[in-house]
Amino acid sequence: MTAATDPTLFSQPDAYADPPRDADAVLEGLDPEQREVATALHGPVCVLAGAGTGKTRAITHRIAYGVRAGILPPASVLAVTFTSRAAGEMRGRLRQLGASGVQARTFHSAALRQLQFFWPRAVGGELPRLLERKVQLVAEAAARCRLRLDRNELRDLIGEIEWSKVTQTVPEDYPAVVAKTTRVPPRDPAETARVFGMYEQLKRDRSVIDFEDVLLLTVGVLQDRPDIADTVRGQYQHFVVDEYQDVSPLQQRLLELWVGDRQNLCVVGDASQTIYSFTGATPDHLLDFRTRHPDSTVVKLVRDYRSTPQVVHLANGLLSQATGRAAEHRLELVSQREAGPEPAYVEYADEPSEAEGTARRIRELIDSGVPASEIAVLYRINAQSEIYEQALVDADVPYQLRGAERFFERPEVREAGVALRSAARFGENDSLLDGAADLPSQVRAVLSGSGWTPEPPAGSGAVRDRWESLAALVRLAESLAASRSAAGKEAPTLGDFVAELDERANAQHAPTVEGVTLASLHSAKGLEWDAVFLTGLTEGMMPITHAKTDAQVEEERRLLYVGVTRARLHLTLSWALSRSPGGRGGRRPSRFLNGLRPGTSATGTRGSGGPGGIERGRSGGSRARKRRGPVQCRVCGRSLTDPGEMKLMRCEDCPSDMDEQLYERLREWRSEQAKQLGQPAYCVFTDKTLLAIAETVPDGEAELACISGVGARKLERFGADVLALCAGEELGAEDAEEPSQ
Repeated sequence: MTAATDPTLFSQPDAYADPPRDADAVLEGLDPEQREVATALHGPVCVLAGAGTGKTRAITHRIAYGVRAGILPPASVLAVTFTSRAAGEMRGRLRQLGASGVQARTFHSAALRQLQFFWPRAVGGELPRLLERKVQLVAEAAARCRLRLDRNELRDLIGEIEWSKVTQTVPEDYPAVVAKTTRVPPRDPAETARVFGMYEQLKRDRSVIDFEDVLLLTVGVLQDRPDIADTVRGQYQHFVVDEYQDVSPLQQRLLELWVGDRQNLCVVGDASQTIYSFTGATPDHLLDFRTRHPDSTVVKLVRDYRSTPQVVHLANGLLSQATGRAAEHRLELVSQREAGPEPAYVEYADEPSEAEGTARRIRELIDSGVPASEIAVLYRINAQSEIYEQALVDADVPYQLRGAERFFERPEVREAGVALRSAARFGENDSLLDGAADLPSQVRAVLSGSGWTPEPPAGSGAVRDRWESLAALVRLAESLAASRSAAGKEAPTLGDFVAELDERANAQHAPTVEGVTLASLHSAKGLEWDAVFLTGLTEGMMPITHAKTDAQVEEERRLLYVGVTRARLHLTLSWALSRSPGGRGGRRPSRFLNGLRPGTSATGTRGSGGPGGIERGRSGGSRARKRRGPVQCRVCGRSLTDPGEMKLMRCEDCPSDMDEQLYERLREWRSEQAKQLGQPAYCVFTDKTLLAIAETVPDGEAELACISGVGARKLERFGADVLALCAGEELGAEDAEEPSQ
């Protein structure tokens, strides 16, 4: 691995085998601007930090330096951010830096702790029960208002209720407030207000509160009870706020009550990464910070340690065309990495071709040595994931969907924790540990009873997800043992591993699940990968159709900027000219790419463009299928758009004319091939591909190549066997493929 491809050389990790020896050692390795942040311990501080510039490193070193120098008592510091993952990462880094005892929490977590403690004193009795999910109560409120809503309508309504509460809008004021904003409500405002009011009434009747109430009630208590506010301010005297561009008016009000009239506040943010305005977030608090605090220290972080100059150049170019207030304060990033490959722009005829082409390129990256966990496919909306899931399965590429439940809350991880804890307690008396000398062997032995196997199971459903979770625990044990050995320390025990898991669970610091990440652009915020594929970049999707105003369109541009800046080395931007094969091909690439992709100018006309060129995506190799029209059901003739139905070439509920004996022969053959290759069965062909073959019974390569899931590589590798089986021939031992070396 070269320096240009080794991310550890540029990400400036806080990977101390032991905490720094003293306060000055905490500052070692910081660049001049990061050091300025770390040593600015008094008065208001505003850190304007671009993507990949080490903002988390800067602020955690600031806290650790203050603690280790004896200037900041650990218990007096409250660091707040927006996700449990980010708060957990911050706690983990502070622990590594020797600054344990500092509170790093989300706004909601910090507020809930205070509310639970002060509620008996401020109100009396126990705090009402916290409502984990709103959907059932909102559905009931809608029903009482004589509205029957589907899942998507309920989700939209919940979004409006949450926006109203974080902007401190009561139900009766909602229609008027919406009318004064550029917000486009998903349904009639008066109707939404009625359901909102009924929802609030049902909560009161049942003595429950929701997550927004946690902030509202904490604000109310601190405003109404100066004695309680003084107690909180006596506890917390130094505040750090990460991702400050994402604070809502309600969170800003809570922060003001926490801080009071003191000046020990440090905020960190980037207006160019404001992508949550639909939740009430606004960059105005960040942009107005210097106005509110004229004597504040302002530090700009623009040295990008994450991305190559090519990726940074594209990111800067994307923002150079932006308009609006956030654009006026954009940061021009400067890459600190060696040069890498130019971003690739790829145009496909249709969405299935785009998914297959993306999967093929990912397969090539993995084969070249890029770990699957260092690759991501990002899209605008979650509904786009399905076609990529299927394409990755067909290409024998493991994947994980981002946005599922937290790692340590997964049932299989909880069960594994119980089993590991029991094994650690009984030690040598546990029969599972017989012959397992080192920690990784012990963890594998224990987890084998929970479903872990040396090879992953076939398919991409719940069984595979469970295995991936357990495999992540095995890899964590291997990593812990290796790091202890490298540091010359005593080998870790199973008890040490259980303690490590407990610490990670408390910090929400999940291990890496091996597999390509599929995620929406919004959920990718705060993450990074070696290789990123930005897909579906067409007008109507980026910017999305419902982005009507200039402000909404600019937020879409910032969303794409966030996607671009997730990539360290490899970046591919792609779009499809039609939705389904054989479509009209009238789609246009995103306007945001004008002047950036080769051959275009900023106004969208053909021009000189940048380096490189636009590739035309293909659907396979020289013998791959060529679609010449829309895929139609071969039973009823209806045009198909669902990826699963397109693979079968018929509607899911249309009768199957499958040759059952052929299907069983294909399954037996597939099982034997998978065994010889040492791979899961689905890596040969998925069940639906086998079903389509058994229904079609192709009599030649051209017909076989037309079946979805039979790309050029698989046609060349397995085509002769499959066609022989379809012709009713028996395969001899000499026909079986030798496993690859």
